Amino acid sequence: MMTPPTDPQKIALLDAILPHVAFDGWSQTAFDAAVTEIGIDPAHARTMCRRGAVDLAIAYHMRADAAMIAALKASDMSDMRFRDKVAHALRLRIAGIDDKEAVRRAAALFALPHMAADGSKLIWGTADKIWEALGDTSQDVNWYTKRMTLSGVYSAVILYWLGDDSLDGQATDAFIDRRIDDVMQFEKFKSTMRDNPLFKPFTGPLSKMLSSVRAPTKMPPADLPGIWQDPR
Repeated sequence: MMTPPTDPQKIALLDAILPHVAFDGWSQTAFDAAVTEIGIDPAHARTMCRRGAVDLAIAYHMRADAAMIAALKASDMSDMRFRDKVAHALRLRIAGIDDKEAVRRAAALFALPHMAADGSKLIWGTADKIWEALGDTSQDVNWYTKRMTLSGVYSAVILYWLGDDSLDGQATDAFIDRRIDDVMQFEKFKSTMRDNPLFKPFTGPLSKMLSSVRAPTKMPPADLPGIWQDPR
């Protein structure tokens, strides 16, 4: 599981690269400039970030995820409907971003064919963190469909936000509400299909097949003996 950086030097490297990303993207040029700026040994920088700027782009995404989770834990959502809690989490995720151009450049980076797997993993991870923070306990196929649906919503929201120049992001707020409405309508449609006797010959066998799907087993804590964790 990917986690935000905790090494002070890697954090310093991440902070140093951000001003350069606006001009050079998450590139080797930006990475080298950040290394020079904070004055660390290039070989050591490569040890911390084996893929250079790519690892820092991933770290930047993870840092915003962590900020969102911290803000969610500090939020009083007791009077919110569940759909409003999801919308609130998406707004907090955007609020955790302190450099819009860095995200724009990261979107371009992870849209490249050879980077698509990393980008998809990051988006899925954000959706997973939101569901866990909101107390999701599903252990069947719903574990997957919830995260798949929210991944699509989150991706659409980020792309919309990148082009939003409205006052205080009001257009993005409205867009989030519309996307959540779409998801709720889809869930209502699925429920109608499942309960309609006309569709039982089709939905029955499918439901039986899907009933065997289980959520993945959680990994043990990384500090247990014999457990190795990717240092990136």
